[in-house]
Amino acid sequence: MSVDGWNTVLVLGGIRSGKSEFAESLVADAPVVRYIATAPEGDPEDTEWATRLATHRARRPGSWTTEETAGEPRRLADVLESAEPNETLLVDDLGGWVTVLLDPEYQPADDVATIAELAEAIRTCAARVVLVSPEVGLSLVPTTPLGRAFTDALGAANRAVADACDAVVLVVAGQPAWLKPAPTTAVAAAAAATVSASASPVSPAASQTGAFQAGTSLLDAEPTPEVQLPDVLTHTPPVAPNQEPGNPWAAPTMALPMVATGLVIQPGMELPMPDDYAGPQAVDRLATLDVPGAGLGVLDRVVGFAAATQGTSTPAAWGSVRVLLLNGDHAGGASAGTVAGESARRAAQARAGRGALARLAAESGASLQVVDTPASAPMETQPALTGEQVESALRYGWRLAEQAADAGVQLLVLGACGAGTEAAAAAVLAATAGAEPPAVLGRVITDSGEIDDAAWMVRCAAVRDALHRTRRSPRGAKDVLSELGGGDVAVATGVLLGATARRVPVLLDGPVGLAAGMVSRDLAGQARHWCLLADHGQHPAVRLAADVLGLTPLLDLRLDLGEGANALVALPLLRSVLALAAALPVHPSLAGDADADRADEPQTDPEPDDAEPDDAEPAYTGPDYTDPEFVEPEPAGPGPTRTGADEQPASGWRAG
Repeated sequence: MSVDGWNTVLVLGGIRSGKSEFAESLVADAPVVRYIATAPEGDPEDTEWATRLATHRARRPGSWTTEETAGEPRRLADVLESAEPNETLLVDDLGGWVTVLLDPEYQPADDVATIAELAEAIRTCAARVVLVSPEVGLSLVPTTPLGRAFTDALGAANRAVADACDAVVLVVAGQPAWLKPAPTTAVAAAAAATVSASASPVSPAASQTGAFQAGTSLLDAEPTPEVQLPDVLTHTPPVAPNQEPGNPWAAPTMALPMVATGLVIQPGMELPMPDDYAGPQAVDRLATLDVPGAGLGVLDRVVGFAAATQGTSTPAAWGSVRVLLLNGDHAGGASAGTVAGESARRAAQARAGRGALARLAAESGASLQVVDTPASAPMETQPALTGEQVESALRYGWRLAEQAADAGVQLLVLGACGAGTEAAAAAVLAATAGAEPPAVLGRVITDSGEIDDAAWMVRCAAVRDALHRTRRSPRGAKDVLSELGGGDVAVATGVLLGATARRVPVLLDGPVGLAAGMVSRDLAGQARHWCLLADHGQHPAVRLAADVLGLTPLLDLRLDLGEGANALVALPLLRSVLALAAALPVHPSLAGDADADRADEPQTDPEPDDAEPDDAEPAYTGPDYTDPEFVEPEPAGPGPTRTGADEQPASGWRAG
């Protein structure tokens, strides 16, 4: 569900407040929705009521199924209790349910007991549920016994259901106001068990997208936008004098769904695509350049990629580059063979500006940002992340990309240094591409350079057990991230999606980035078109994922310097190719008409270096040249001639 991982939500609102439309938007990410219709058909002669029902039915997508419970009020609780974990239910609405409950046909009945049964069914429901109900507590007390009975019963039902739901939202004039947000920390969760379930409205500052803080793992609480990213440690290239601040092709391009908790990342998002015409035009232009050889070879793909992502046939070399190094460990067998604390040492080394990655970043003039991601639980025994952590990690990765775009970054380089990342990537590939774990798990190399086959087998066993544990689980993007991918893959996926939304290309390097590319296909298939792979490094997982994503490695250097460092080695070459393609002129044989006309003109002997310009005054102390008697005659033969008043007699005198 697109509500920060909550499982059950109650949507309240008055008549024509937009509550049903808002509830439908909350389940828009679900591939299939069971719509539970509670209202009776009503009087056949009541055309206005029939029109309302028809309008509701017309809004439902064709993939939704409809289930009627008006014939038996107690059946609603049975439907909720029998729902599967992978289902999404939309109950619309409790007002119709109470109307049927009070119908004399079902009397005498214990209304209080039936409402209590419904609330208990909501608490124990394994599926994702959104319930809609009218809010009648703000209206006048009805003057009829039947009206008072309805408002009393509906008020009791709303209170019981609100207490059972994870979240409650009141829609007023189409604007949602969240009355009961989900607990955001373990402390808040404990407090919620001892205090009233009602809460004050969420302030705008407390409802924004989440962030990490330097040196910590992913925070469950959503901090305010004032929280800054970790310091950029290496040199940030200054903006060129003739360059506008910011990234001109990284402007926001679309309106994304938002709820009170912030950005909604859901399957099927429509993100921008690179320019379909600029890329081929740039490659065709390369054939016209004045080069002595055959051209750029396979590196013409770099020019085409840059042209498509920048929207011009003459792309510029990437000036501002930022490296995002994701640091998050995977517990259990995934990290077998890794020295304890090694990933933390690498991250601290990068923060201090030491090590291969930091030095290469400094040489390339790229900024380096170390990002701490949530630690992942042993995937062979339990989900690597909770659903709430996945949502927060995706939003944080998106925000990292947005902040980079706002800072004028023109290229992101994605790498990771956590323990167990290769096994997590192998598990993601096995779940999304049907790969065999041993075929995509690279060999384990110890610090002394030896191959550790025992650790490799432990990793294979961990991935195998994780796949067996989740064999009946759904394979949606967020499910894969929660069960197998873990924190670094989830943040990397958010980075790819956010960069795509802001039209910022991403240079991938290593299994984590490619695994994120595989997961991002279900959320936004456009993301892979903004990714570039410099080298596969002979890593089996990278090679397979690149083949599935349609990413052809530009080089075959077989580097193994760590994720991110391999890409930075290739970055100067890629920049040089773009700079050369932009600066070289067109070959003279393919020049335009003006150049061709000048080539056809008769050539004259070049003048000596000390020759006077045509319009300079000659160094002659003789007669005055302004006198018409001494004007030089026009030469005979082809060329422009003077006519009319400018025509002079051919006196035969020539200066000098």
